[in-house]
Amino acid sequence: MPYNQFDLPTLVADFNLEIVENTSLFPSIQPAKPSDLLMTILEENIPLATAINTEKARGELIIFPILLEVKRKLDFQISIFSGKEFNVDAERGLNGNPDFLISRNREQFFITAPVITLVEAKNQDINSGLGQCGAEMIAAQIYNANKKNHINSIFGCVTTGVLWRFLRLDNKTLYINKVEIPLEPIERLLGIFLQIIQ
Repeated sequence: MPYNQFDLPTLVADFNLEIVENTSLFPSIQPAKPSDLLMTILEENIPLATAINTEKARGELIIFPILLEVKRKLDFQISIFSGKEFNVDAERGLNGNPDFLISRNREQFFITAPVITLVEAKNQDINSGLGQCGAEMIAAQIYNANKKNHINSIFGCVTTGVLWRFLRLDNKTLYINKVEIPLEPIERLLGIFLQIIQ
């Protein structure tokens, strides 16, 4: 059963998780100023992506440019993977190709220290992607433990490109941010990514 087959109840049962729903993961965020390049790209791409209205269009035209901006702001010290195979434990369903994965290492040829997994919401339904995102986060947690990467919290996000819901996995507790973060103002969203990675 690959990542995208998990719903939240199955994930909780299979991995004995505790869910904490009514939480604010980012009570204080330092906004990050976007580059003129990102603002120009989004100004052109958002109307196109929302008109085409497919996961692929939102991923390529909105999500990936934002992740590249985060990479630039961190002086290219992270790596971003899109659709890269990430098989951790196929017997438990922790296999497949995450939509996006951010690693806290600049190595771009292979995944070394995953810290954020990102799922494109199917049919613009963010809640339906929470199980898949959680499964990818558990895989990242196991991968880091096996590789002796000392990363205490794994973050995840399910997004339509316009709305973003963040999650955090600490041991066996999955925290789900109580609100969805809008794309605009982009400064807040960029600040969240920078806080998570730094």
